[in-house]
Amino acid sequence: MPALLYLALCIFSGYTLCTLFLPVLKAMGEKSFSGREINLSSYLYLFPAYFLTGTLFVTWAVYLLALVFSVTGCNTADPLAYANPIIFFLFLLFDGVMLWLRPGRKFSKPFSSIFEALFFLLLGLFITYLMFLTFYVKDGVLHVGYSVFSDFAPHLGMIRSFSYGNNFPTWYSHFAGEDIRYHFMFQFLAGNLEYLGLPIDWAFNLPSILSMWSAGLLLYVLAVKITGKRPAGFLSVLFFLFRSSPSFFRYLAALPKGTDYWEALTTQTEFISYTSHEDWGLWNLNVYCNQRHLAFGIGIMLLALLLFMPYLYRMYSRIRKWRKTEDSWRGKLGGFFGYFLLSKEALSPMDVKLSIFMGLVLGGLAFWNGAVLIACLLVLFVMALASAGRLDYLVTALIAMALSILQSALFIKGSALSPSFYFGFLADNKTLMGVFEYMLELWGVLFILALTYLFLAKGVKRYLTAAFFAPLAFALTVSLTVDISVNHKYIMISALLLSIIIASLVLAVWEKKRLGCKLLALLLTLAMTATGLFDLTVIIKRNENHLTYDLNDPVTLWIRDNATSRDIFLTSNYSLHRVVMGGAMLYDGWPYYAWSAGYDTAYRDEQVKKMYEAESSQELTRLAEENNIRYIIVDMDARTNADYTVREDVISSTFQAVYTEGEGDWLFTIYDTSLAISQ
Repeated sequence: MPALLYLALCIFSGYTLCTLFLPVLKAMGEKSFSGREINLSSYLYLFPAYFLTGTLFVTWAVYLLALVFSVTGCNTADPLAYANPIIFFLFLLFDGVMLWLRPGRKFSKPFSSIFEALFFLLLGLFITYLMFLTFYVKDGVLHVGYSVFSDFAPHLGMIRSFSYGNNFPTWYSHFAGEDIRYHFMFQFLAGNLEYLGLPIDWAFNLPSILSMWSAGLLLYVLAVKITGKRPAGFLSVLFFLFRSSPSFFRYLAALPKGTDYWEALTTQTEFISYTSHEDWGLWNLNVYCNQRHLAFGIGIMLLALLLFMPYLYRMYSRIRKWRKTEDSWRGKLGGFFGYFLLSKEALSPMDVKLSIFMGLVLGGLAFWNGAVLIACLLVLFVMALASAGRLDYLVTALIAMALSILQSALFIKGSALSPSFYFGFLADNKTLMGVFEYMLELWGVLFILALTYLFLAKGVKRYLTAAFFAPLAFALTVSLTVDISVNHKYIMISALLLSIIIASLVLAVWEKKRLGCKLLALLLTLAMTATGLFDLTVIIKRNENHLTYDLNDPVTLWIRDNATSRDIFLTSNYSLHRVVMGGAMLYDGWPYYAWSAGYDTAYRDEQVKKMYEAESSQELTRLAEENNIRYIIVDMDARTNADYTVREDVISSTFQAVYTEGEGDWLFTIYDTSLAISQ
């Protein structure tokens, strides 16, 4: 199947690119960052590196070539029909030449132990279960879980705009006709896989599974490289999957006396909520189910940290040696800072190929997940301040920012971001103490242990902890969009990275010979994972029932066969709808999606009201032309909308109906504004 060949090409091309530009990966698993023998299997980090980098570059190449074909008029009807085979041939040729010129890389054994193999096999199966639990096709019917259907409206709309349509230049499917401000490339990947023959559930789920599994593998490797201990890697992945929060314990404590605790827990179908939007599932595994592109970005970030982390450890190693060789170095503070800041070790480049390549990778991430790119640059910035080879950091950052700015200029009209100071995120009390209490409520044990480590630890791990706090500090002080809640991704990324530090602490307690210490380690692990584990049970229960969509629905098929991605539909505020599943470009879909992306939804709400309430054919025709409306849909949703009263008599006497089904209030009609009725 072409789609599977496409994914195979992505992995093969990632192999070629990483062999060419990242030879340091060859010895990545031999030692920890501090020099301890660990002998990690190369499969643990090479497969994720190949999949993530190869998919990023191949998918960008297909998209850009299809865009060129479309805007130049070479093939505006079906640009993917030409872009896919051309890019496939070019990358296959490149891979073949590079493989011939350079010897292949030898792999170590897949896993170091049966437990390690079983752990990652179960991780892959668990991720697969989550993705298909929330999104699958059975007997021609698409099932979308209750915990994800809201976010899936724009995601599936974007996917179908590529697989069923020709969305070049790209518009946002729920606010068509302007630009694209949402990071859409993962949706393009899924759309292209469906275009190449995969069913829509596999087209969306398969890259989601590979992305999240890759992130888990790389988190494990990073944790083992930092701590020098495999159990810390396993704990880090566990803490990544099941969030730290006191919510579960508060919930139990609040149950009335005499309550059947087991019944209360097994019948709970809502996420426990003691902070704003916690009831959305904003902090647990549900985020990775409905924001499928997040795990892909996190995988790229973890790869970047793995590659730049040796720079930080090298500087600290050099400083230790400098202290030993310099007499009474404490009296030579200026000399110490001079060495730390201005020495050849600090400023000279260490690996130019690595810095350029990772600049391209991180720059390419901007429209896969922009928040992860920002979080990654924040962590790298703090690391760079105390690292060797700072010029490499600078080169990577400059290339990444330049590519991000270039993409914004290509896709977005005006400014992509509107940064402003906003202290407190979603805390009710936006004071320093209020934010401290909010984080205690949100993270619980994780926040206490991470802060303790930040102040009491010494050396490189203390500094590393500070770097991992950087995305959290950003989330609590800066707003980039009108919707502050989107900053939750930065907080989740800090929690993910700090889980490595906490895992090392828990493991250190466990390794004490005293029984009390082992019990304490178990209690800490329970406290860190109980809420996340309970969240998982809620996710499962919430997705036992689904919203269903017939993939062969006549409206869906009519839109697929008759409309293009340049045809804008006037509809009521659709969210996930059979019209969306046809790849329709909505003039004004559910407003939250577009509003949170920075679009002026208020203006379009007003225009929708004017068009549906137009009192004459002349007025309706003028408004439809001004807003570039090709199709007008009148259905039950429009007729019962509280914001306007539909003048269906005016619409039906102005434009021809090209599709009709149902009767009475359930009459569903599509009017074509290019087919005017003679007045």
